[in-house]
Amino acid sequence: MTQREAALAGRITPEMKQAARREGLAPEVIRDGLARGTLVVPANPGHQGLKPVAIGTGVRVKINANIGTSPHDINLDKEQDKLAAALEYGADAVMDLSTGGDLDAIRTALLARCPAPFGTVPIYQLMTEAQSLEDVKADALLEMVRHHARQGVDFVTVHCGVTRAALPLLKKRVTGVVSRGGAFLTAWMRRFGRENPLYENYDQLLEIAKTYDVTLSLGDGLRPGCLADATDKAQLHELKILGELTKRAWAKGVQVMVEGPGHLPLHAIKKNVRLQQKYCANAPFYVLGPLVTDVASGYDHIAGAIGGALAATEGASFLCYVTPAEHLKLPEVEDVIDGVVASRIAAHAADLALGRPGAADWDLAMSKARRALDWDTQLKLSINPSKARRYREQSLAKDDQCTMCGRFCAMKVFDDKFEG
Repeated sequence: MTQREAALAGRITPEMKQAARREGLAPEVIRDGLARGTLVVPANPGHQGLKPVAIGTGVRVKINANIGTSPHDINLDKEQDKLAAALEYGADAVMDLSTGGDLDAIRTALLARCPAPFGTVPIYQLMTEAQSLEDVKADALLEMVRHHARQGVDFVTVHCGVTRAALPLLKKRVTGVVSRGGAFLTAWMRRFGRENPLYENYDQLLEIAKTYDVTLSLGDGLRPGCLADATDKAQLHELKILGELTKRAWAKGVQVMVEGPGHLPLHAIKKNVRLQQKYCANAPFYVLGPLVTDVASGYDHIAGAIGGALAATEGASFLCYVTPAEHLKLPEVEDVIDGVVASRIAAHAADLALGRPGAADWDLAMSKARRALDWDTQLKLSINPSKARRYREQSLAKDDQCTMCGRFCAMKVFDDKFEG
């Protein structure tokens, strides 16, 4: 029985209880959200040591960190360090996007060390292991999803909404198809003149997901890769299909969330969230960024955090982090840290705006520590304590001062403690 099936039957599972405890909510709230489809609790029974997390409406905004090798950078030790860093700095979930090396060995090693929900994109392994498109058979896509599910993966990105009908809509795009999975499927459909197997055989995909209680993350294979392509006909065509597939998944007892763009100008974010809520019946919305400008190379984590904060305030519930290395190279450990912290700031800003229980308490505690010039407490409450402590240790000021204001500290002056 899947988490959704249990919720529909009125049962509260141990996973629901654990997720509720982390939110400070009653388990019934989680069960109700699962039954409605507005929440997911990705929890493959094969994932040993998993600490379940609820993603969706009415709970804290969650963030995901992507890690994984590339054909040009294959180092399992480094990927394990990235995983450790992502978890240490507050990622709620992790995805392995590896495309280089022994993918099964990499995935199982990372999964064994990851207590957070763990996701993959099965088509990446198919792409990596195939010598050419000629080697890729339609049923191989489904079997690769099953393969990952057997290994204990909690959620998988599947680009089921990329269909042949959308191909003519891509002709006027500036950046074409920027999703690796989406690009692979468009190439496959053009080569063989057939429909996307993940769409055509969706019922079989649902049976696999149901068997292993793998949450489907319906991928935005036609997401815009630049502002000029945002909210175009191809993107909206896919989104409408994902809405139909969401309802079919719910009918089979399968948990589902929907992925979204991508690159969006600020003024288009609210509209995009509203469209997803409309077409996908308020299923959890998982957004990459979104990046609000195309020119932030080296600082895309900031562009993504700006978009993520607004998207989450409008109703997106899961933010995929963006690192400073986006569009440039495979991220290093420090890039992972910067990406996680930036996304956590965005998620927390949204939690504050939405009035999530406990969100404002953190900020109030920090404010009181600053008022008291309690530096140790300020450092402990910082979203990145190690960086805050490093800056503090670089300061040559007195214990009750910093080098920004020194003896002219406004709070000290206000307290009439100024010394000439």
